[in-house]
Amino acid sequence: MNCPSLDKLTTELAKLPGIGPKTALRLSYFILRSPNKYVNELSNSLTDVKDKIQLCSKCYCYTEQDICHFCLDPHRSDNTLCIVENPSDISQIDSSGVFRGRYHVLHGVISPMEGIGPDDIKAKELFKRIEAVKDTDLAITEVILALDADLEGDTTALYIAKTLKTYDIKVTRIAHGVPIGGDIDYIDHRTLGRALENRVQL
Repeated sequence: MNCPSLDKLTTELAKLPGIGPKTALRLSYFILRSPNKYVNELSNSLTDVKDKIQLCSKCYCYTEQDICHFCLDPHRSDNTLCIVENPSDISQIDSSGVFRGRYHVLHGVISPMEGIGPDDIKAKELFKRIEAVKDTDLAITEVILALDADLEGDTTALYIAKTLKTYDIKVTRIAHGVPIGGDIDYIDHRTLGRALENRVQL
């Protein structure tokens, strides 16, 4: 079938994370069969996302205003700061209903192998943010590092923790290990080792 426009759409859809060539082709046919109204709404939504969404000037989460609703929420604690890699991580953590502090998005992690250093993520902005409220009622008393348990996440966590040693701030990291309902027989050695390191007293 010689349809360059359909082929181009399939190629572009296949660039999305988690979308392979077959799924991209199915999505292309779905869009092709859909009413013009839906296609126009989809197109407008894609344009709006790029035109209207910006980074929050405080935490660097995505927002359509200068400051996001997480930073404006008066019911959150200003003294606890949760550090995440991506804006999407905030939704995951917040849905737990456990954390009621503020967030800071790094937009990446330190990865020397890929040439990504501290200056390439929002680390400087983090330290400036902490410094700005030092010795005030809004001072950060605890920083929670909610980063992946991989080499890049570990490197970033160690860098932030080391930099914050000069501040009177408690630095913690979310526990990693055996998931609830997990079977130890099927857990890899690294995850099991991390679970043992993060064991708690009963």
